[in-house]
Amino acid sequence: MIWDKFISSYKDYLKLEKSLSGNTVEAYLKDINKFMEFLIGNGIDETPEKVTQENVRSFIDLLNEAGMSASSQARALSGIKSFFKYLLIQDEIEKDPSALIETPKIGRKLPVVLSPEEVTSLINAVDVNSETGFRNKAILEVLYGGGVRVSELVNLRLTDVHFEEEFIKVQGKGNKERLIPMGKNAKEAIITYLQNYRGTLKIGKDDENVLFLNRRGHKMTRVMIFTIIKDLATKIDLGKSISPHTFRHSFATHLIEGGADLRAIQDMLGHESITTTEVYTHLDKEFLKDTIIRFHPRS
Repeated sequence: MIWDKFISSYKDYLKLEKSLSGNTVEAYLKDINKFMEFLIGNGIDETPEKVTQENVRSFIDLLNEAGMSASSQARALSGIKSFFKYLLIQDEIEKDPSALIETPKIGRKLPVVLSPEEVTSLINAVDVNSETGFRNKAILEVLYGGGVRVSELVNLRLTDVHFEEEFIKVQGKGNKERLIPMGKNAKEAIITYLQNYRGTLKIGKDDENVLFLNRRGHKMTRVMIFTIIKDLATKIDLGKSISPHTFRHSFATHLIEGGADLRAIQDMLGHESITTTEVYTHLDKEFLKDTIIRFHPRS
């Protein structure tokens, strides 16, 4: 089929030239394949040149009628726009049929954020007398202390942790590396974990340099981290639906509330755009009021 050739070359483009992660590439291709199925169902199976603006608009309308959220519609359209932009660059088409299609309006949903007290309660709820207690406590300290993504956490290596310099090297999206400071609590928790748990494991082949290991001595999965956090939230009756990413949101929000520079937070989070970081300026009214009273010359 003619579409298979274009999708295959587009996949190579995303992986090799755009350096996107495997998960991101698959997400793009999933949406493109849905669009291809829609086109083929409407008899457009010869060439991308025959795709019209109305075809793209009809597909997005179909997603809307199917009850897909605005954010999911926007993601699908973003993938389609990227695909046709690639075809344009490759001279496979002369005009981009998606260029003038507007992205569905998305109401920005503020992330769930923990208070410093709630973070402390979750960390203190870890039973350090259990077999995996020291490991789990170190995981929480790194998540909250460095704002790392769960995918970054499970891929941390021993050689990424620099105790003397007190920083951790993180490999983020697009294989981009960044350095994050390692606070006192995170440093102590990692050292305790290494001495009291990791050093007792029979480590699996190829996982000798992985920082966080499961009971069998292998790299942990993201699902395992989710489970640890959900269980702790239930244990303290938190009353909030949280995930590993909640610690990242809380890390950024608490830094902003403490007066940290937005650009510095952007660097630590690994955001390419400052706009992404600005979502963390959703501070409560009392904090904003206090800031104005303390710093504004007319207060």
